[in-house]
Parts: sequence; structure tokens; C-alpha cells
Amino acid sequence: MTVPPPLLETKALRKYFALGRTAREYLKGQGTRAIHAVDGVSLEVARGECLGLIGESGSGKTTFGWLIARILEPTSGRIVFDGEVLFDSELPAQQLQGPALRRWRRQVQVVFQDPVGSLDPRLRVWQIVSEPIRAQEKVSRRDAEERVAQLLPTVGLPPETLDMYPHEFSGGGRQRISLARALSVDPRLIVLDEPTSALDVAVQAQILNRLVQLQRERNLSYLLITHNVAAVRYVADRIAVMYIGQLVEVGPVREVLTRPVHPYTKALLAAVPVADTRRRHARYRVGGEIPTLIDPAPGCRFAPRCPFVVARCRAEDPPLREVAGFSGRTVACHRAEEIADVPPEAFLDPGVAPRVPTPGTVPVPGS
Repeated sequence: MTVPPPLLETKALRKYFALGRTAREYLKGQGTRAIHAVDGVSLEVARGECLGLIGESGSGKTTFGWLIARILEPTSGRIVFDGEVLFDSELPAQQLQGPALRRWRRQVQVVFQDPVGSLDPRLRVWQIVSEPIRAQEKVSRRDAEERVAQLLPTVGLPPETLDMYPHEFSGGGRQRISLARALSVDPRLIVLDEPTSALDVAVQAQILNRLVQLQRERNLSYLLITHNVAAVRYVADRIAVMYIGQLVEVGPVREVLTRPVHPYTKALLAAVPVADTRRRHARYRVGGEIPTLIDPAPGCRFAPRCPFVVARCRAEDPPLREVAGFSGRTVACHRAEEIADVPPEAFLDPGVAPRVPTPGTVPVPGS
């Protein structure tokens, strides 16, 4: 059986934000520094799949999502969508530009994190939702209103809300408007940037259920960017964990969440609150300094905070590679095989360090 190609594929995708030089740096002849927001991310999203992207604030998740939607221009790398080259820093003549890129934009839409800031308060619902339609097609006001009226019930809003303004809705209602706007041009991939972060728990469940229903009905693909591990567990098929601009672990969602391999994934899951009085006074034990994104040093970026760090971790950047015994899992860790069975709970007790295997007790590929 032939496996269909992925809907979306990125190769070594990078986004650097250049910093201005100070007078002292200029006089000393020092070069321009840059923030490495996304640094060499290679990832795939299959057709009809929901890929969850999690990590701490500042890890580059939103920047990556905006690169996929071409809201931001990548610094280097390659983006391929359904076999079509969107961006290639080495072959710029082959990538989509101008009118072709404009037509493509209907294929990928974004639901932004802030349901207030992403909606123009001066526009009515029909105007907001029809914006992508009017950007792609020449439609009359009547046709636009009719299409929006047919679309609103699919996101849980009645057609009678056409002439209302965003401030007349609750947070959940505003996010439904954002979702309707994204669906208005029948996209194939939707980037969901923290779609439930500003909502209470009950409304979060309603939005997530609606997303699952729409995915089944329309065969949509999602890139779900979130801090909410429970949302990823419920909606996603696979999960990618991002730290300081790089991927550290990718695999099937239930397998990663039940048996994480990378130390950062373990620490992230250990920090998730649970209804257990025995853990009420437990403390998240991973400390250390978070590395800067400004021209980061060589080596694993989690090394300054990792309890399993060895000299090799500080010198060599670990590649994202498959780990023996973990089907469909890729991990960026030199000691992945050695620490695979250390549970996330080992990171909770501040008085007991995780049992760290002696380096070299398990052979590591490439060592």
C-alpha cells in the first residue's frame, strides 16, 4: 500500500530576527546578532491529521505557525504544501510568489490566540467572516451575507448574529467568529494558535468538540499550538514538543504523553497539575538558566537545565532521530536510550534527584 505524501512538509526551517547594533558593537566591528526564534525545524502534517505543538512560552511555536501560513517570511529552509514548493531558500525561482501565492493562501488559514485583538471592533460579523472570501473573489454584499449566514451554524452561531459586533459576544463567541472566518474559504489546513487559552473550561470543551466535528466533516488538517496538554490529548493524533526554537520529541500523542523520552518532555508533563493531594506540595524540580535565543551556543539547548547532562550534550547539537523500541518516535537527545524509562514523576520531589544511568551503560547511535 502506497503511503500518500504529507499535506505539509518543512525542512530545516529557520526564522531569525536581526537585532540592531549598539554604538559600541559598531565601533568594535562586531557583526549583527539575531534571535533564533525557529532554528532548523523539520516536520510533517498528514492529510486529515491534527498535529499538536507544545512547549513553554517563547519556544517558537507561534512563529513556526506563522511561517507555515506565510504571515512571516522564513530566513531559510523549505516549505512544501501538497507537493507545491511554497518557500525554498536555495531555489527561490521555484517558490510561490505574487498572484500564485495569493491564490494559495486560501489553503491555509489561522485562528489567532486573542479573540479580541484579532477581530476588528468596527466591523460586523458578516464583514469579518467574509473578509477572506472578498480577498479571493469578487462577491456582492448580498452573496457575502448569504454565504456567512450558511456558515455560522457550523461553528455554533445562529444566522441572526450577522449584524452584531464582536463586543456583543463572550470570549467563546468571538473565538467561534474567528473559526468561521478561517473556514470561509474552505481551507485544507488550519493553524490553531492557542484557540482555547482565553476561555473558561466549559467553553474550552465546546470549542474542542466543535473542532473535532469539523475535522471529521471536512477532512481538515490542524496544527494545534497550545500549552494545554489535555487539549492535545483529546484532539491531536501526533504531538511535537518544541524547546528554544527546536523540536526535541515527535510521536503519536498517547505514546509520548504516557512514556516520554526526552528530559524536557518529562519535565513538561511533570509540571502539569493533577488532582492528587500527595503532590500538593511537590515542586517542579527542573531549574537552571533558560538559554538565550540570541546566537545560542552549540550543544543541546536543554543542557543547562537537564539532570542527565554529560559533556557531549554541551558540545554537540543532538539530531532528531528515531529511538529503538519506540515506533514512530523521533527524539533529539544523546542519551535517549539510557533515560527512556525514567518517569516524569522523578522530576517532582525536590529532595530526590532522578536516578541517572551511568553514561555509556547503553550504546547510543553515533557515539
